[in-house]
Amino acid sequence: MKVLFIRFSSIGDIILTTPVLTEFKKKFPDAEVDFLTFTHFQDAISGNKNIDNLICFEKDKYKGFFGIKKFVKENLKNNNYDIVIDLHSKIRSKLISLFLNKKTYTYNKRNFFKTILVKLRLSKYTPCDTIVKRYFNALEKFDIKYSGENLEFNYFFKDKKKVDKYRGSIVLGVGASKETKKWKKEYFSKLSELLNNYYKRDIVIVGSKSEYEEIQFICNENKGYCYNLAGELTLKETAALMSESLFTVVNDSGPFHISRGVKAKTFVIFGATSPKMFDFTNNSTLIYSNEICSPCSLHGDKACPKGHFNCMNNLTPEIVFEKIYRNV
Repeated sequence: MKVLFIRFSSIGDIILTTPVLTEFKKKFPDAEVDFLTFTHFQDAISGNKNIDNLICFEKDKYKGFFGIKKFVKENLKNNNYDIVIDLHSKIRSKLISLFLNKKTYTYNKRNFFKTILVKLRLSKYTPCDTIVKRYFNALEKFDIKYSGENLEFNYFFKDKKKVDKYRGSIVLGVGASKETKKWKKEYFSKLSELLNNYYKRDIVIVGSKSEYEEIQFICNENKGYCYNLAGELTLKETAALMSESLFTVVNDSGPFHISRGVKAKTFVIFGATSPKMFDFTNNSTLIYSNEICSPCSLHGDKACPKGHFNCMNNLTPEIVFEKIYRNV
């Protein structure tokens, strides 16, 4: 059997497919598995032992209806897939399945009307199930059952070598795709001080180039033991760094899933979004104020819709430190 899995984005959602790939290969060890994703997200899944061929889609090269059709003809049509498993379930992935004309199994996204109510601020967002469990629903006909949120993220020796000097440090991931998913930088700064005072470890902060100034603010307040690696590491190098850390403290973002994928001790801070989208293993600890108005958003917003941002403001550095202290 030859199978095409599809998940284009983003970092976290791609990593969340790894338990599905693991169980699929257990059920069908002789199956040939191809995985289709965006070129700029390939590091999130490359090296996974359950994937035989990683295929990358270049958005700028294959635009629109006819671009997608051309991509299928040039890269997929001659692969003779038996089935397609669409874990993205949007227009691009649906068109690819259509052009391949193969039996397709798709996971059920959230309820459309529930989504509208949340976006109109008429309802809080309550997930019907975790993302990974909904992925597994696409495989029901194969009698493949959910077996836990055991994520995998692969890196290589060269990645570990680059970050080896930071072995045993505490790693912070202070960024996120939306502002209401970010714990305050002033709070991260104070937490860095508390962590260094107690654990006597360096604080290493990862992020993209666009987060450099925000991270530098934290480092300027904690000189001598705080290091700004914004824009300096690849995803693989970030994973290697996290795997060698004492523990990580992150927002609801890609680094949360990378950290879990390398089995690092992980503390994740949630605010406007719902932690019920995930199962938390023994190695991951949720830090959440559970305000009456949260979760108020599917993926976060530019600003708190009520203006007070209590879901993050009420999580003081002292509260977060106490949670870490009790669970390390």
